[in-house]
Amino acid sequence: MFTGGGITAGIDFALTLAAELVGEHEAQAIQLQMEYAPAPPFDSGDPAHAPAAVVSDVRERCAPSLAQRGAVTARVAERLKLNA
Repeated sequence: MFTGGGITAGIDFALTLAAELVGEHEAQAIQLQMEYAPAPPFDSGDPAHAPAAVVSDVRERCAPSLAQRGAVTARVAERLKLNA
C-alpha cells in the first residue's frame, strides 16, 4: 500500500515514487512538464519546525475536537470488544 496526504504532499509522494519506479530523470521530466515548483510561504507544516507559540495555539484550538475523537474511539473500541 502507498499513501500520500494532501495535494502538494501527494504530488511530492508521486514524484518520489516515480523516481523509484522509472528513475530520477523521468521523475524530474514529469515535474518539469507539470511546471510544479512549490515554495511554501512558511516552514510550519511540522510541529518541530513551527514556532512554539503557533504549536501551542493549534494544540489549544484542537483540544476539544481531539477529546471528542478520543471519546468516539473509546466507544467504538468498546463496541468492537463486545461484538468479538
